[in-house]
Amino acid sequence: MFSIKELVESNCLKSVPSNYFCLKNPEDSILYYEADNIPTIDFSQLTSSNLNERSKGIQQLGNACRDWGFFKLINHGVSETLMDKMLRASQRFFDLSEEEKREYAGGKVLDPIRYGTSFNLMVDKALFWRDYLKCHVHPHFNVPSKPHGFSETVDEYITKSREVVGELLKGISLSLGLEENYIHKRLNVELGSQFLILNFYPPCPKPELVMGLPAHTDHGLLTLLMENELGGLQIQHKGRWIPVHALPNSFLINTGDHLEILTNGKYKSVLHRAVVNTKATRISVATAHGAPLDTSVGPAPELVGDENPAAYRAIKYRDYIHFQQSNELDRRSCLDHIRI
Repeated sequence: MFSIKELVESNCLKSVPSNYFCLKNPEDSILYYEADNIPTIDFSQLTSSNLNERSKGIQQLGNACRDWGFFKLINHGVSETLMDKMLRASQRFFDLSEEEKREYAGGKVLDPIRYGTSFNLMVDKALFWRDYLKCHVHPHFNVPSKPHGFSETVDEYITKSREVVGELLKGISLSLGLEENYIHKRLNVELGSQFLILNFYPPCPKPELVMGLPAHTDHGLLTLLMENELGGLQIQHKGRWIPVHALPNSFLINTGDHLEILTNGKYKSVLHRAVVNTKATRISVATAHGAPLDTSVGPAPELVGDENPAAYRAIKYRDYIHFQQSNELDRRSCLDHIRI
């Protein structure tokens, strides 16, 4: 199977192969420009020594998780230099020859390093306009040895992103009325899973016919995303698709399925998708953070009661990833399969 990059470069595409056509509902093309309403969280408030400032930041964080499942994060402490360096390293990986990249073509969902195209070639009814690299980078660090310097940049970046997510999870615990380290302790976050996902979306002559990635939710607790200057992320809010425009030097954060499970539905994971354009390549760098793979994630007992019974059955993180990654993305959350 050609990678989408190889297909585009070898054919100088003026049309789209039919196996990339994605059937869409008419309403999918309607965008509601409410981007200004997307919450922005100031990370410096969450770590402030000023109790009033921190309390305000925690309340805003909880509201964003409850009402949107998504927010922009500013003043996060990760240098713009490192963010740019990570984006450039990602580009250099995808610029490797196809022969070099295929050295990392894993065959199993949880292979430590997996390079591929689309989402799951075994089940996709239509192929997606996307190549990817997925690496399981914590608690064990697995990344390609090429290109030169790639692993060092990734190591620095994922360490910083893990620190940011750790502080966000403390704020989320407090926003739920729980002890600051509740999520860390309950799910052993310090030894938890961190995945790095690099996405490569080249320009497409007919972007209205294809999808970079269709509507889906993410596994895990939180996903931290950055992208190059070309946006393409859209989130669903109250049944409407909203395009996301990142602020300079910001991260885009969405809540994952396991945060919804843990909070017994109080905080929702959000449907989102990636679209492509005719102009240039979009690259995004995502880090997904969750529990250790063999940890069973269920609703927190403190958030379950007679008036709020458990809404989800507990499931081992490893099993959840296997289910999600082994099936077609079909506009629904995998949570539908474990609701009580």
